Amino acid sequence: MARKKKTDDKKLMIEAPAFDQPITETIEKNYMPYVMTVIISRAIPEIDGFKPSHRKLLYTMYKMGLMSGPRAKSSKIVGQTMTLHPHGDASIYETMVRLTRGNEALLHPFVDSKGSFGKQYSRDMDYAAARYTEAKLDPFCNELFSGIDKDAVDFVPNFDNTTTEPVLLPTTFPNILISPNMGIAVGLASNICSFNLAEICDGTIALLRNPNTSTEKLMSIIKAPDFSGGGYLIYDKEQMRAIFETGKGSFKLRARYKYDKDNNCIEILQIPYSTSIEVIMKKISDLMREGKLKDITEIRDEIGLTGFKLAIDIKRGTDPDALMKKLYKLTTLEDDFKCNFNVLIGQSPMQLGVSDILKHWIDFRLGCVRRELNFTLGKKKDKLHLLLGLGKILLDIDKAIKIVRETAKEAEVVPRLMEGFRIDEIQAEYIAEIKLRHLNREYIINRIKEIETLKGEIAELEELLGDELKLRAYVAKQLADIKKKYGIPRKTQLLYTEDLENEPEVDETENYNVRVVFTKGGYFKKITFQSLRGNDEQKLKEGDEIVYTEDTENVKEIMVFTDKCRVYKGRIADFESTKASALGDYLPTKLNFDADEKAIMTNVIPEDVTGHNIIFIFENGKGVRVPVSSYETKATRRRLTGAYSASSPIVAAIYETEPVDIYIENDAGQAICIKSALIPEKATRTAGGVTLFTLKKDRKVTLAASGMSMEKYPHASCKKIKIPATGVNVSAKK
Repeated sequence: MARKKKTDDKKLMIEAPAFDQPITETIEKNYMPYVMTVIISRAIPEIDGFKPSHRKLLYTMYKMGLMSGPRAKSSKIVGQTMTLHPHGDASIYETMVRLTRGNEALLHPFVDSKGSFGKQYSRDMDYAAARYTEAKLDPFCNELFSGIDKDAVDFVPNFDNTTTEPVLLPTTFPNILISPNMGIAVGLASNICSFNLAEICDGTIALLRNPNTSTEKLMSIIKAPDFSGGGYLIYDKEQMRAIFETGKGSFKLRARYKYDKDNNCIEILQIPYSTSIEVIMKKISDLMREGKLKDITEIRDEIGLTGFKLAIDIKRGTDPDALMKKLYKLTTLEDDFKCNFNVLIGQSPMQLGVSDILKHWIDFRLGCVRRELNFTLGKKKDKLHLLLGLGKILLDIDKAIKIVRETAKEAEVVPRLMEGFRIDEIQAEYIAEIKLRHLNREYIINRIKEIETLKGEIAELEELLGDELKLRAYVAKQLADIKKKYGIPRKTQLLYTEDLENEPEVDETENYNVRVVFTKGGYFKKITFQSLRGNDEQKLKEGDEIVYTEDTENVKEIMVFTDKCRVYKGRIADFESTKASALGDYLPTKLNFDADEKAIMTNVIPEDVTGHNIIFIFENGKGVRVPVSSYETKATRRRLTGAYSASSPIVAAIYETEPVDIYIENDAGQAICIKSALIPEKATRTAGGVTLFTLKKDRKVTLAASGMSMEKYPHASCKKIKIPATGVNVSAKK
């Protein structure tokens, strides 16, 4: 048995396939096709503004005759779409939902809907099942399919070769910038915001007339993105310029509200397109529970037949505008919209700015118009050709009848007509098919009258096709007509950053009394007074000591000087409250110091720093006083370099609010004690200072102290009233 098992194992080893395909080949053959399919056939929109799923759905509805007439059940539309889009009915229906008027996701919906289709601004307000809802194409879709039956675009077989579908839709307006579009492919994403139709039409007309129209000029026509949800867009010109030029950037959207004085509540009427009412309500509820929004008593969803409304009840005496500024900072009532204009151009993904997208659309549209006009021109030429043949039989109708009557075989009728009237086969076929009742002079004369009209129309079409400027004017006229017919005022209003800069900042930080403690080893503690009750013994690392402690408030700022000529500023509120029995936060980690950087001094920054200085003592015996006002910054927790002179290593930094005694000792056991008022004040932060301590060659200052820390040093025996001063030997007195 054992021998047999060994044989079987050997056989299995021999028959096992060998996988020696390199990983690069595996990626190229197995993974890359999937990647390209997702990019090209699923996630990224093309120049007509549609992804394949949108295009297949709308074209199916067009072929179903839903451009006019009654609505059809959504389930029927979904089923028919599967002929072109072999995906699950759920995904097709979700695609249709977003295109409907009822969902309110688009400024110009493509689907006229009946029933519940959810809302773009609600995550939980679900749409009804497809069997309960009805839909048809909105009249606006006439602009999507104009010329589609006149060879305006290419058609390709569907997935099983049973029918054909358009590669693109011949949109008569730049839908790529009118309908918002978001897609995530493999290693590539697209997020295109919507713009106002009237502004885009005007901007495109400007580019049609002058392809070199500047970004500045285009920005004066196309103000900014526009969203179906309305609200406010905070307009920063440089941010918007980046989006117009590169297609990448971001801007802030803000909710619109009004204050109902009678009910003492704030009514949110429009919210940013990128958020939902559920996200906002949850965040506000969490903040209320944490005690950070004490002015709000209740929040309610009041969405109804009149549209969106979120009601916030507030306490009496609350300033609604100040509260809203706080909510803008703490919730998605003010939210970022990140733009990433990736578009497929000729099956290749490209990141384009607004101007470049419009230029590509113009090229696409001019191509569609040329094909449509050539199709119409061909039809008119064919008709003219037939009528010219018909005109020849007008000369002798009896002869035509005689030829047909005397021809023995049907197959010989056309050749004999060609011979008798010197016409070609197409003309002869047309004449042969004329009904007997139409072989009268009146009918033929009336038809021949069209010849001159056709010749004029053909000449106009040929002239139009042969003149690029006239062709551009033709497209511009179409855009002007679309603007007049479908243009609507902006829904998203603009708030300019320069106007907002004058608004006072609202600090949402909770304020309370705290004690801050800083140790020589670089540890920082923020302790509430409640935690100090009955337990104020500070835990320290072995060998560490407290060098600074102060009772202050949570909203204050601290400044931290380091041995690398830097000062860091941060808010006390940014530190977690701790207990005396804990070590606290390690400042080098909390403030992101460099690896070998150490804190040498920490101090709370008072509201008024007039007359306050930082005294720096250096190893070379020099010292300097620098006003605290030299370190003022607008931003908190900001690192400043060049905080003091780098000409000699720093020994100590001392915060001075009034003149103090300073004890300075060198490495030979000598010391001086001087009044800080003797040290000159310098406005420049990097000033090297003056000599305080006269040092012999190769000697250096090793210690400097003031305040409580001086008690352990023999400072009384080495007092000096002038600088520079020679040190007194204190090593034996310690």
